[in-house]
Amino acid sequence: QVQLVESGGGPVQAGDSLRPSCAVSGRTFSTDNIGWFRQAPGKERGFVAAVSWSRGSTVHAASVKGRFTVSRDNAKNTVSLQINSLKPEDTAVYYCAAGGMFPSNRAADFRSWGPGTQVTVSS
Repeated sequence: QVQLVESGGGPVQAGDSLRPSCAVSGRTFSTDNIGWFRQAPGKERGFVAAVSWSRGSTVHAASVKGRFTVSRDNAKNTVSLQINSLKPEDTAVYYCAAGGMFPSNRAADFRSWGPGTQVTVSS
């Protein structure tokens, strides 16, 4: 079973950059779609971005396109999310997940989830 552990969150100021990372282990050839979701207090978990592990293809939510960039490192078995020009509304717990077929962005398709990493942006 795929195991995912996020790291790299933290408190930052508006305008800063951050690069949360997800360590992926136990992945098989059938687990190709790795995604990032986020959940702010009182809101539903929402899709942020996903990457195809085999091809490196990426997809991003329209709301973050241009500021967020997802990528994978095959050698390190990690998937990272580069976040630039952070805004207070980016404050959320960021989750890494695996499952479904790329470019699925439905949370229900992702069967394995990490515990999440908190990102807090102050103005």
